[in-house]
Amino acid sequence: MTIAIVGAGLGGLALARVLHVNGMDCVVYERESARGARGQGGMLDIHSGQRALREAGLIDRFHAIARGEGQDMRLLEPDGTLLLQEDTPEDAPLERPEVDRADLRDLLLDSLPEGTVRWGRAFESARDGLLRFADGGTATCDLLVGADGAWSRVRPLLTDARPVHIGQNIVEVGIPDIDRTHPGLAAMVGRGNYWVLGDGLSLAAQRNGDGRVRIGLSFYNTPEDWFATSGIPFGDPPAARARLIDLLPGWDPRFTALIAACDDTVIPRAITTLPVGLTWPSTPGVTLLGDAAHLMPPVGEGANMALLDGALLGLALAARPEDFPTAVEEYEREMFERTAAAARMSADMHELLTSPDAARKMLAFFRPG
Repeated sequence: MTIAIVGAGLGGLALARVLHVNGMDCVVYERESARGARGQGGMLDIHSGQRALREAGLIDRFHAIARGEGQDMRLLEPDGTLLLQEDTPEDAPLERPEVDRADLRDLLLDSLPEGTVRWGRAFESARDGLLRFADGGTATCDLLVGADGAWSRVRPLLTDARPVHIGQNIVEVGIPDIDRTHPGLAAMVGRGNYWVLGDGLSLAAQRNGDGRVRIGLSFYNTPEDWFATSGIPFGDPPAARARLIDLLPGWDPRFTALIAACDDTVIPRAITTLPVGLTWPSTPGVTLLGDAAHLMPPVGEGANMALLDGALLGLALAARPEDFPTAVEEYEREMFERTAAAARMSADMHELLTSPDAARKMLAFFRPG
């Protein structure tokens, strides 16, 4: 029986790898023209997803590329008050290490037989096991797995649910080679995650494995069209940086200095999610994983759930190679329960971040009592 996976993200590749480990073939169709066709984002906090990498036989290779020091965290208020600083000992276990998303994706890609991923194949539609692609090509399969992200083209085969804006808009900027170009700012940010939480907005700076610090400015309780009315001139990076600084009135000059030091990469991101606890009737021949199935706020669970989805679906299919419908139904039952809990936790965290006095509430979250 043939398995077609749409999307070469972490979840789709984890599924392909676990199938391969268990002696099963599949094909991954990816709309991007090559693995390096676009940037893959920043660092990921991999915790529960490590189980997927163990099932994939890749945990040792993962540990070799993971950054234990990425578990460091600093939490501050906009006036510069340091509320929390956690520095990871050198011999600490890799419970929640950070890893560059591109490095993790490359690890998964390199673990697959040549030809498993078919690049430049943009999925358009499917009916009765016949897949159609944007280039006019077709393919057949017994099981179609939608691993194609937030705006999945496979999802409509199972549910009418679509992502909805949650009132959060992020502007991503960054400082390349920060240790050399801005050593003072590098020391301030540290080795891992640096959070400044204010009322209705936050700054999250994150050290990446390539020496770049990625910075996300989140504006909460804002409409979906906020970028059009924010006065941020995205086509003029220096002016965009100046406008972002203007949107941080009263913030400590050290924080605005971070923004002033950024390069010309200025990326707007409107944050959307799927309904918490989304389910659908199990349908023979098609299923979903990752963001296609349960898009959540970006608070550290999405990638882990996608990796687990892929691995656990692969194990279910390997256990029932002659009965894919039953395997899919069992996978979906477990996935719905597991990811609903993660989505609820993510929604609660998002609500905390949008609340007044978010920094103090986050401190209480990390240090209860």
